[in-house]
Amino acid sequence: MNVEALNQLDEAEAADWFQQTCAAKTWIHQMVENRPYESLANVKETARHVWSKCDSDDFLEAFTAHPMIGDVDSLRKKFANTKTIAAGEQSGTAVASEATLLSLKENNQAYLEKHGFIFIICATGLSADAMLQALEARLPNDTAQEIATAAQEQIKITLLRLDKALNDGEH
Repeated sequence: MNVEALNQLDEAEAADWFQQTCAAKTWIHQMVENRPYESLANVKETARHVWSKCDSDDFLEAFTAHPMIGDVDSLRKKFANTKTIAAGEQSGTAVASEATLLSLKENNQAYLEKHGFIFIICATGLSADAMLQALEARLPNDTAQEIATAAQEQIKITLLRLDKALNDGEH
């Protein structure tokens, strides 16, 4: 897919395409409405701007499309449409020790119980130990602070997915 092809999609196809990068319906609708785009940079700039106008409900909606860190089976089953774009996002868990994976699972559950949504982090390039350290550091935060922090992580993930999905760059 390239930017020109993205601009040519009908609204439903474009919405489906944007949904693979972020599941917040308000964000998706605004990204579709803001077409045509001039370049990948323009798509990403618009993505950041639209995300900055979203609210907590939008953020929480986007978070529901993520599997728990380390829950690769959930990734495969629930979000098959993001398989190509999301590939490698949790690759750091592939070489983790059993103790680290168990601790990730336990802390993720504690985070979910405390905040009502799963721990969101832009995991690309992070080891399981680094993800665990971030999770342990953020677990004590209040929920409003975590929604804001997770929203910042979500836009990082979305921008990476846009880069991957518009893989032939500026054309």
